[in-house]
Amino acid sequence: MDKRERVRLFRTRLSGAMQTAGLSQSALARATKVDRSTISQLLSGNTPRLPNAQVVAECAAALGVSGDWLLGLSDLPEPAADVLAATMMLTEAPRALVDEQIFLWHREAEGYKIRHVPAKLPDMLKTPEMLAWEYGPHLGKTAEQAIGASQDRLNWMQSSGSDYEIAMPIFEVASLMDGSGYYDGLPPDIRDAQLTHMHALHQRLYPTLRVFLFDARRVFSAPITVFGPLLAVVYLGEHYLAFRDKERVGLFTRQFDRLVREAWVDARTYPDYLERRGR
Repeated sequence: MDKRERVRLFRTRLSGAMQTAGLSQSALARATKVDRSTISQLLSGNTPRLPNAQVVAECAAALGVSGDWLLGLSDLPEPAADVLAATMMLTEAPRALVDEQIFLWHREAEGYKIRHVPAKLPDMLKTPEMLAWEYGPHLGKTAEQAIGASQDRLNWMQSSGSDYEIAMPIFEVASLMDGSGYYDGLPPDIRDAQLTHMHALHQRLYPTLRVFLFDARRVFSAPITVFGPLLAVVYLGEHYLAFRDKERVGLFTRQFDRLVREAWVDARTYPDYLERRGR
């Protein structure tokens, strides 16, 4: 954009913002603490150059728009803080048996593909015995709610029309098979039943449910969930960081798709891997 075009755009946007805000030239002059003649010059077709940064900032603040938008550097009229507030939010993620916020996001994205990189083995893939071993001691409660919630998630997935892709580091499943790391102390019979259950789920739900295993030495991902084109969520431990702007949702989608492309075990060979390692 050349200088003359940018000056014309500034003039057009300033005039439009004044009309939207209901501010006259005199009112804008008072709000920005400049002479009325200065505002008049900014709106005049004879103005050959843009105002200085201070005047642009004062006008933007008075009109509730961003200085970048007035200058033609952004297509979003809202101030950056407002854009950020609208497109990103921080939500608590307590370690609880039922996570209502996650389920609400799933329902919002009904019919869209959901891409998920879990922090560990997803609850909806677990047996009741596995959930009881994992949740009971930590929360001081029975695992009945977790068992019900995981079954509800599976039922929802089958009835929603949403494809569900899960990408996990291969060491997560290998640790389960070996009873090492996070799964140290998990009784062998529960481990075996868990692997059998995961295999059976694949047989029953594929291709609606697809699981990929990637080598974390080659690629890495924080725990994320991408709810179609609507929302991308990063799991931070005690909070979720949720993004709704198109650019960031697209970024997380591409991150997930890279994990799928780089998968050491793809969705078709996943059951063979479970059988081979489970022997």
